[in-house]
Amino acid sequence: MSRWVEKRTGLLDGVAARRGGKYNGAMTSKKLSHLDDSGRARMVDVGEKTISERWAVARGEVHMSPDAYRMAAEGDLKKGDLVATAELAGVMGAKETAHLIPLCHPLELSQIEVNVDLDEALPGARITATARTRARTGVEMEALTAVSIAALTIYDMIKAVEKTARIRDIRLVEKHGGRSGDVVLE
Repeated sequence: MSRWVEKRTGLLDGVAARRGGKYNGAMTSKKLSHLDDSGRARMVDVGEKTISERWAVARGEVHMSPDAYRMAAEGDLKKGDLVATAELAGVMGAKETAHLIPLCHPLELSQIEVNVDLDEALPGARITATARTRARTGVEMEALTAVSIAALTIYDMIKAVEKTARIRDIRLVEKHGGRSGDVVLE
């Protein structure tokens, strides 16, 4: 058994113990799809899957100081319009997902929409990305990448005036289509 498989099995034993059992390789109905039988990373073969309409929504936040928020809201940042730049960066990031995530399939996106909303209550920005495709595999990673890149762009735009900004709570909130069906987490 490879060290990776031993390590993975040990981690799964820990999860199983917390749930009152022991991992035996059959405790869950699903295996990690990106690992072969010897524990090596592999790209999943989706060739036999049916092409279907798929879409996913992801969200995240960037928390910043009240001063940085005010400058962003008033358009006083030296690097320009925070909202427009972050939204565009998110779209561009989604289109590059397969180049950034090693085992992701390259997808033809039919739509990627990124919305950055400034929220004084945080203070900061709330980011929502929706990705759509007609393909054999889902677009969760594209939506998550869009949010991540938009958040990093916001951080880059405010870092000159805000050294303590925090990127938080990047997560999938919806997934639709495909064999596993719909998932709505929020």
